[in-house]
Amino acid sequence: MQDVVHNGVEVGGQAAAEPVGFHTTVVVRWSDMDAFQHVNHARMVTLLEEARIPWLFEDDAPTVTLREGAVIADLHVRYRGQLRHSDSPLDVLMWVEQIRAVDFTIAYEVRPAGATVSVPPSIVASTQIAAFDIGTQRLRRLTDAERGYLELWKRG
Repeated sequence: MQDVVHNGVEVGGQAAAEPVGFHTTVVVRWSDMDAFQHVNHARMVTLLEEARIPWLFEDDAPTVTLREGAVIADLHVRYRGQLRHSDSPLDVLMWVEQIRAVDFTIAYEVRPAGATVSVPPSIVASTQIAAFDIGTQRLRRLTDAERGYLELWKRG
């Protein structure tokens, strides 16, 4: 499931009940669990990646050049509650927090299956992603098309 909400209007013209963001689900695999029967902290980073890939790198997104080169510059994950295998598929809401010349920051809220945005998230995270030129092995500026696409997902 993927719900696309741009600036308070859901794609299809329906009024949005959620804040601006890309909403999707990710399935928790049995291998994502740890000995304490909740999602392992390192696997949560992988689940966040699985959530953002369809959003940022979909075939028709103008950020297609990011597929050719982008690197994670910073990552923060704050655990506010446990998530278990029975909470799958996890609900993930993402939006752009900040856009700068060569990078942008994505914010995440992760909740158990079926939880609404009124339920406090179990996981709050952010990822700073930098545009990268693989050929020169250097950071590059975001293109106008990339910036425009990312601006659609910025809150406030």
